[in-house]
Amino acid sequence: MILTVKLNDNLDFPIIGLGTYNAGKEGEVEEVVKHAIDIGYRHIDGALVYENEKEVGAAIKAKIAEGVIMRDDIFVTSKLWNTYHKPELVMQGIKKTLSDLGLEYLDLYLVHWPFAFQEGGSLMPKDENDKFIPSDVDYLDTWKVMEECVKLGLTKSVGLSNFNSEQIQRVLDVATIKPVVNQIECHPYLNQSKLIAFCKERGIVVTAYSPLGSPNSIAMADTPAPLKDPKLQEIAKEHEKTAAQIILRYLIQHGTVPIPKSSNKERLKENIDIFNFKLSPQEMASIDALDRNVRVCTFAEDHKLYPFNIEF
Repeated sequence: MILTVKLNDNLDFPIIGLGTYNAGKEGEVEEVVKHAIDIGYRHIDGALVYENEKEVGAAIKAKIAEGVIMRDDIFVTSKLWNTYHKPELVMQGIKKTLSDLGLEYLDLYLVHWPFAFQEGGSLMPKDENDKFIPSDVDYLDTWKVMEECVKLGLTKSVGLSNFNSEQIQRVLDVATIKPVVNQIECHPYLNQSKLIAFCKERGIVVTAYSPLGSPNSIAMADTPAPLKDPKLQEIAKEHEKTAAQIILRYLIQHGTVPIPKSSNKERLKENIDIFNFKLSPQEMASIDALDRNVRVCTFAEDHKLYPFNIEF
């Protein structure tokens, strides 16, 4: 059974989830999600821009039809994409997601990034120099319609993704419905302690994406992938667990909700088999010490609202 944490609107949020970004080739994602539900996952994290929500929805529908779950048993998150930030387009964005998923409501809807792209065409609009074409929408205007999505019953909760501390505070200063979550990259090489503390003080739960450090993405000469880190492997041996299980346990004890992804059935099982042991304060401190501010996801860095140019 997956444990939960209370969000600031009193909803229960499962403390580990399945990430669905690049969760398999086209046609595989449905099977991955079905298998994840069968083995006990009750929190599925997706987004319009992942372009696999029809498969995710088909898997959920199949498992409801089989009687494995009821709709209320599964926590489904999606995200508003950057080309839908204009207030008049937000509803269009969430309704497309709901239609693709085949659901009447989401449990959580996030603003995927604090910046907007040119509307009306490609999800990744670029100019002749291969630069993203921005749209000058203030995410505070976007947030007002996110709140309307809650009032209309299209989503139970709303939150943020990839927002820094200043951007979160701007939202809090005007919000009538507080964001419940900020989803950010978080792993042992980017442990986000300051931003996690900032969010915690304001009653916002942090969801950790790329929790295993996206093993294929971190390729600095002096930086092994976290899964190969000697300290993590040493702790794993001590607990008779894998390095991935140590990282996920660390992130939960660190105060986050990790959303690992895998298309491998055995690894899917391993990733939720983390509730039968605890890391000691000394082990937590030694993993904290691995932080080196290495970021995997550096998307659209030239946008004026790119969030990671400030400390946290």
